[in-house]
Amino acid sequence: MFLGTYTPKLDEKGRFFLPAKFRDELAPGLVITRSQDRCLAVYPMATFAEMTQSVSTAPATLKQVRDFQRMLAAGASDEIPDKQGRVTVPPALRSYAGLDKDIVVVGAINRVEVWGSTAWKEYSTAQEDVFAQMNEEILSGEADR
Repeated sequence: MFLGTYTPKLDEKGRFFLPAKFRDELAPGLVITRSQDRCLAVYPMATFAEMTQSVSTAPATLKQVRDFQRMLAAGASDEIPDKQGRVTVPPALRSYAGLDKDIVVVGAINRVEVWGSTAWKEYSTAQEDVFAQMNEEILSGEADR
């Protein structure tokens, strides 16, 4: 499980240090891909494979399925962190997410997200106002289990 917020720097080669707490789980390999919120999603290789299993068996006769498969796969890059725990973000993905030197790495339960620091600040500020409502809507019925 990935938790917490971290602020590593992106170096001139487009690399950043994974937070120490995330390194063991991501060391064997990971997939970086576009997320719908103009950030990047980083998945352990096995998690990405499980997630794409249902996508790969969806009917390719549906345009929406083909579009999603293309966008997900075309924007994905499989990477292996170096011995120091650094990951390289390909230029196209850095551009998509608007990443420069200052980034924010966020644990998002089953994935890690990489945001430009300004974009994260704007997003998280807007979401804090509705977080309590989201909790009630998303987790309704959890107390009854």
